[in-house]
Amino acid sequence: MAEKRNIFLVGPMGAGKSTIGRHLAEQLHMEFYDSDQEIERRSGADISWVFDVEGEEGFRVREERVIGELSELQGIVMATGGGAIKSRETRNRLSARGIVVYLETPIEKQLARTQRDKRRPLLQTEEPPREVLERLAEERNPLYEEVADFVVQTDEQSAKIVANQIVKLIGM
Repeated sequence: MAEKRNIFLVGPMGAGKSTIGRHLAEQLHMEFYDSDQEIERRSGADISWVFDVEGEEGFRVREERVIGELSELQGIVMATGGGAIKSRETRNRLSARGIVVYLETPIEKQLARTQRDKRRPLLQTEEPPREVLERLAEERNPLYEEVADFVVQTDEQSAKIVANQIVKLIGM
């Protein structure tokens, strides 16, 4: 029997990568990993602490290493952090090691989904959240599109319905 291909979910914060990833893994009987949770598990600290102590650059080094290791596994679904695609090496690894699905989400939905979440270091600034999200979208959306095998809208459907759409799209 052929091994199942990995499925990697990319997209901005608030796109639902973790929630959709769990549903997808459950449907496909695959292991689920969240790169941010794995970084927290390995470092023994939350993402905000890593950002505070090591800065975004230190966090990205950890993220690249964790995604590199996890993407070598077989038959997994992995939700990546929103900025993971900033690394060319990470983009190349994701493309080479699995199917990449870009979960596209409008800024309005991101704002609604992240407004009370204090675990998002890039939103814990003086800059208004909308401006942060717009700046990140401008920088990152072309990278998500570059790496994606499939693009799926996550704005109006439940996570379970989006997971069903992905299963149909990728033919698994």
